[in-house]
Amino acid sequence: MNEERVLALAGLFQASALAHQLANEGRCDDLALDASLASVFRIDAPSVIGVYGNVSGIRLGLRTLIGQLDESSRDMSMTRMVVTVMRLERSLAHRKDLLDDLQQGILATKRQVDHFGLSSPQVFGRLAALYTNTISTLRPRVMVTGNPQWLQQPALVERVRASLLAGVRSAVLWRQIGGRQWQLLLHRRQCSMLARGLLTGTTLDNR
Repeated sequence: MNEERVLALAGLFQASALAHQLANEGRCDDLALDASLASVFRIDAPSVIGVYGNVSGIRLGLRTLIGQLDESSRDMSMTRMVVTVMRLERSLAHRKDLLDDLQQGILATKRQVDHFGLSSPQVFGRLAALYTNTISTLRPRVMVTGNPQWLQQPALVERVRASLLAGVRSAVLWRQIGGRQWQLLLHRRQCSMLARGLLTGTTLDNR
């Protein structure tokens, strides 16, 4: 494990935490959501941290990762979501047609971001539709459980799907820089220490 892999992993955990918050509370950490959404459009970022803007953009992900690595505070539904997204990334890697559709869809949505703004309903709708037409056709499917009161609201479901798309983007990044699922099992303590160090650093210098 190294800091770059922990950052990408935190991006994945943050996207999952956002989907979980939205489904259960009907709201989420807006700053974290903006950082996760922005990562979808930073396809050619020069560095891992550049994908998220800065470390402070994924504080929620770092906190969630630390909590999930601690067996006493682990949320199994969150663990299942993260593992499923990792498996989806593997399925996606073998589907060039869907990868091409995703890239074209993201570039088209970027034009809407420039026009309407990152967190506009139009952008959430386009990202949600892109997720439905590409990622949702693969197996396994991500099962998001929550409060029916929120999950029956189309606009909120769009935010959940947009968050999951950001999760897939982080899973792709994690794999590109050498991340593997077994590393979480064998290097859990090291991963937690690196995440705590990054979280402490961003708290101290507001990176």
